[in-house]
Amino acid sequence: MKIKRKHTAFLPLMLGLFLFLSSGKTLAQQANFFSQSEFGISIGQMYYIGDLNPYMPFNHNQWAGSLMYRYNLHSRMALRINYTQGSVKAFDYQSNNPILVNRNLDFHSKIKEIAGGVEFYYAPFYFGRKNGRKQMQGTAYLLGQIGMFYMNPCTTVNGEEVELRPLGTEGQGTPLNAKGTYSNFQLCIPLGAGIKAQVGKNFTFSMELAIRKTFTDYLDDVKSANYVDASILSATNGELSGELSNRSLDNARHGYRGNPTTKDWYVYAGGMVSVRLGRGRKCFKLR
Repeated sequence: MKIKRKHTAFLPLMLGLFLFLSSGKTLAQQANFFSQSEFGISIGQMYYIGDLNPYMPFNHNQWAGSLMYRYNLHSRMALRINYTQGSVKAFDYQSNNPILVNRNLDFHSKIKEIAGGVEFYYAPFYFGRKNGRKQMQGTAYLLGQIGMFYMNPCTTVNGEEVELRPLGTEGQGTPLNAKGTYSNFQLCIPLGAGIKAQVGKNFTFSMELAIRKTFTDYLDDVKSANYVDASILSATNGELSGELSNRSLDNARHGYRGNPTTKDWYVYAGGMVSVRLGRGRKCFKLR
């Protein structure tokens, strides 16, 4: 009997399929965009370091919160973007320094920040999957980002909130000060450290503290070492501007106002819960 040639072409294919099926198979998960992505919510405290609070960490700290997206590149590094909102404040009258008490300044400001950067892990962190026989449960990490934040220093006068930036309390925008009015939007560099742990396959919990280096000395509306002439400022920017430029208890014209050689900082410390946004694609894997 003569076998047709077109049927013999299928013999190698059938043989390969038989070997594949007989060798055994398991279902495995292959990472994808969603399985490597997380969304997190953080609650914590925010405070500032500057002319009205030069040395005291967590002094006048305020409640703050953050929303975070993280993309796990691999076991040692993740990309991260977060939006953080809080507030900072300080009061000279609560200082232990008599010079600052006499200066008698105060301020409060909302902070709205968006920043992006990277997390570097001290130990390999395999979120949602196993590393051989053992699953990494936790690690320490370093955080480095660059961002932008919104600030609006204010004070309270006769029970009413007053924005300080438009008043130019140090003569900004007038012949008394060569520099123009500062912006409400400023750059910052968040730098921090934290610890994180996996909770199940889909959740992580972390705690971190990150300082924000800024490039402004006007987060508290105070920079100049000296007071400007209040009478000239009042004639240029209005009476309230002259009054708030020098609030010292002794009304000294040449008293101490601020330190122009340093920039202001603010700090956020909090705890975060994050959830993985998806699972990997299922695929066959030979045993």
